[in-house]
Amino acid sequence: MTKAAAAMSHLFTRRSLAAFAAAGLLALAAAAPAHAQRVIRVVVPFGTGAVQDTVARAFNNELGTALNASVIVENRAGAGGTVGAAIVAKAPADGNTLVLAAASHHIAGHLYSKLPYDPLKDFVGVASIGNAGYVVAVSSDMKVSNTAEFIREVKANPGKYNYASAGNGSATHLAMASFLAKAGLQMTHIPMKSTGEAVNEVLAGRVQAVTSSSIGVIGLQGDARITLLASTGKVRSPFLPKLPTAMESGLPGYEFDSWIGLLAPAGTSRAEVDKINAALNKVIAEPAMQERLMRLGVEPRSSGAEDFQKLLRADWDAMGVVVKASGAKID
Repeated sequence: MTKAAAAMSHLFTRRSLAAFAAAGLLALAAAAPAHAQRVIRVVVPFGTGAVQDTVARAFNNELGTALNASVIVENRAGAGGTVGAAIVAKAPADGNTLVLAAASHHIAGHLYSKLPYDPLKDFVGVASIGNAGYVVAVSSDMKVSNTAEFIREVKANPGKYNYASAGNGSATHLAMASFLAKAGLQMTHIPMKSTGEAVNEVLAGRVQAVTSSSIGVIGLQGDARITLLASTGKVRSPFLPKLPTAMESGLPGYEFDSWIGLLAPAGTSRAEVDKINAALNKVIAEPAMQERLMRLGVEPRSSGAEDFQKLLRADWDAMGVVVKASGAKID
């Protein structure tokens, strides 16, 4: 072969390889949409660091693996969680947009006079994740050691004492407001920006009482500045098993805790709901995930989608009673 012929052959080979590579890339590009991984958004209606945010980020990777999808967490905070909820309510009902909600979701429906969505009718329950309980705690300056003594002291001094919360209409506000209504007590509400700030006000002695998530006060057991009186659930908290419930210790019939779970826009198919429910239940059943949730103060509780929907209906009614008893309202 002459040098000229060899050069021409080399040039032809290079062009052929280039053409083959280009054709291959075009074929891959054309095929990509058909094989693109599904993307599921889990909207958290509160900012980073909030309980719902940390819970969502605790399982999103594992849920993605179980569904062969990419599950991303998107924070859309504002107006007590209603901004994020509104986004999901208006999203396509295809299972690709979910909201990680809690009792505050239903509280908002009774608290706000106008919402661009119906918290019950515009959503369908997909899967329960767990339950988060609360604790009633008081400043040690009050010199009370249990719920019965606290009730007697406040009843004898109506209007003398204050309580702090994470803000008007927050779960910590309504937990204490319903406690006071049940016991027939009067205290002044001091709204703060977060539960942590509210607890700090009690530790500093500027406010006398607070309700906090169980996980938020576990580290304060034995702190001389604060006394943990009771957990607010129907049964004792697994995080504070020695602490009696309010019902056990002086306030029969009082109960307040919060579910945590995934909701989808109303109209999402039952098949899609069941698919995500089964995947999340599988994830939650793993011992490592249960331990992770417990560290966040969430007692893992999985269920079928229909059972979760029944829980939501019952909670909607219960939160209506709580909000009415508190007298709280936001226009």
